Amino acid sequence: MELVAAGRDVLLLEASERVGGRSKAGEICGQTIDHGGQWVGPGQDLLLEQAKALGIHTYPQYTQGKSLLYMDERVQSYSGDVPRLPVWSLAELALVERRWRKQVATLPEAKPWAAPNAAKWDAHSVESWIQGNVRSHATREFVRIVTRALLCAEPEQVSYLCFLEYLRQGRGLESLIGTEGGAQQDKFVGGAWQIPQRMAQQLGDRVILNAPVLSVEQSDQSVTVCTAAASYTASRIIVAVPPPHAAQLHYSIPLPSARMGLLHRMPMGAVIKIHVAYNKPFWRRLGLNGSVVGNDTHFNVVFDQSPEDESVGVLVGFMDGAHAVAMSAQGESVRRDQAISDLVKYFGPDAANPIGYIDQDWTQEPWSLGGYVAHLPPGAITRYGPALREPCGLLHWAGTETATQWSGYLDGALQSGIRAASEVNEHLG
Repeated sequence: MELVAAGRDVLLLEASERVGGRSKAGEICGQTIDHGGQWVGPGQDLLLEQAKALGIHTYPQYTQGKSLLYMDERVQSYSGDVPRLPVWSLAELALVERRWRKQVATLPEAKPWAAPNAAKWDAHSVESWIQGNVRSHATREFVRIVTRALLCAEPEQVSYLCFLEYLRQGRGLESLIGTEGGAQQDKFVGGAWQIPQRMAQQLGDRVILNAPVLSVEQSDQSVTVCTAAASYTASRIIVAVPPPHAAQLHYSIPLPSARMGLLHRMPMGAVIKIHVAYNKPFWRRLGLNGSVVGNDTHFNVVFDQSPEDESVGVLVGFMDGAHAVAMSAQGESVRRDQAISDLVKYFGPDAANPIGYIDQDWTQEPWSLGGYVAHLPPGAITRYGPALREPCGLLHWAGTETATQWSGYLDGALQSGIRAASEVNEHLG
């Protein structure tokens, strides 16, 4: 949009039959839903401003009543955003959070690899850091839950420096996991998927669907991208695809080794988003708000997604990390049975008979290959991180993974596009 506003001749090649990437519309029992990103919270100003400009309003996530923690086959209710752990574990968690805040404060904006302790932290996975720094079982499990919920990956797969940078970008743990005042505070009336759709409508015939790029050919003055059907030549291009896809493109001039090394070390998280519908939101009558986190169940993060008129009850949640990988191979019928079984553990027999079920397996979405965001394993950020946003000749890089705030969120995707457009405008003069 910034390039069009600057008077540039723009063409957007979209690999899929729709726009939106990891934002996608769906429906259950007559209710429009988001199969992809849906929440917005304080500090995500770019997304809120874009939605307002498009006439899309927000409404609050339902929070009345208590949340549930399912840990080690036991369910307990609690108020607020942090589960009620044993006293010793709560004390240790407070110390862990304080340590994270201090460590995050040392990360330079957009340059975590330049932090004084970057090499030390990047040498650890989140799991190895847990093993060396967290003593109580409940606190260890909570940190593992958080890692899976935020990055859709197992703690042993994620660099501890990558985890800290994610905390920095999301304004800390309380913001990232919080509802009121946090990243899950509000939703968009009609769904977040409308934002990229309406933006694409404004671009009109500048958007070409079903046009996956296969190769990128650079010369000194121009760059040509080729699809199966046509080729297009431009002064500059912005590549805004998930890192695994960017790594698969053929480049006539090979990318710098640091850039290719980075792309090959940025796998997508594994996540399946699930909606389950009931005649009524029965959990509200039980004094519950529908929010659940679990450490040893497959359907381990759940929220209330019911319409405000309570004409139907809907729960939305995720299978993530190793559970998503395992359940992806089992098929939708098995996933449905597993999700309902887990909901019965949380909410009791009323959860046993839903009237609707639908899921979105993002690991099988061909142009996403997972979600919500790519992560980096130990050792990758300090060696390859400086290449993350560095242009390669006439190529510029966008996508939520390249954001400096709210990476993994729609707000981060917008920020990355604005930054890349500014680079192009600057180079074109």
